[in-house]
Amino acid sequence: MTSQLILYAIPFFLSTVLLESWLAYKEHRDFIEDKDSLTSIGLGLGNLVVGTLTKSLAFITYFYVYDHWRLADFQYDWWPVWVFAFLAEDLTYYWVHRISHEVRFYWASHMVHHSSPKYNLAAALRQTWTGNLTGGFLFWAWLPLLGVHPFIVFFFQQTSLLYQYWIHTEFIKKMPNWFELFFNTPSHHRVHHGTDLAYLDTNYAGVLIIWDRIFGSFISEKERPHYGLTKQIESYNPAKIAFYEWVQIGKDLLHAKSLKQVAGYLFGPPGWSEDGSRLTVEQMRAQAKKK
Repeated sequence: MTSQLILYAIPFFLSTVLLESWLAYKEHRDFIEDKDSLTSIGLGLGNLVVGTLTKSLAFITYFYVYDHWRLADFQYDWWPVWVFAFLAEDLTYYWVHRISHEVRFYWASHMVHHSSPKYNLAAALRQTWTGNLTGGFLFWAWLPLLGVHPFIVFFFQQTSLLYQYWIHTEFIKKMPNWFELFFNTPSHHRVHHGTDLAYLDTNYAGVLIIWDRIFGSFISEKERPHYGLTKQIESYNPAKIAFYEWVQIGKDLLHAKSLKQVAGYLFGPPGWSEDGSRLTVEQMRAQAKKK
């Protein structure tokens, strides 16, 4: 079943994490830290457990839309549908990923993936426990509405995540130029995970980097990034990291004095504050230009 592709890949994930760790230790590289890697694996396992329960929301929704509202009937084995579905899923991923950086309600789930100060294969496994509960899967519902079978949608959602696993490494510097031009690569994705001001909120691609080039969010890697969050979470506790930003949102809402503040704390960009006591990425860049 397509929704189980990630489960089948677990032995490969764990074995390659161990291999990368051994190579990093042998070569005295600094991008592996044992406790951090164990935290990432713990968050990944939690994602699998919670996801087994919450993915049913997407499953039921996509099939309901497909069975009751689809606008067209396409043969399951008609190859143009698969080509269209791949491109449409990847484009949708780009915009959902971008929204997850620009809207705090979705960032609260996605920030888990960015919380490691290290960049390695284990960090690829550092996944949210609350993503499906935010309703993010609804952004893909337009595909079964058009008539794309839900299993095809699930297939490309899963293969996109599988593709992105290998790009979480510092061992691979650059791929051939033609590959770097069209596809997401370790170099492009290192930039995405960077906390350097020039790198923040860039390179949202899943498989194809062309979306970033088209929509103006592409930045090439010029120097080694610093990784993690602009304000690091000083903890190795997977549960604390999984719910950290939700707790911070709760604290902000308790002190909100108007509906404007409630909306800003929930749906404004990460770092939004009415009094300017915290800064969004755009505000940080504007401030840097004045210096």
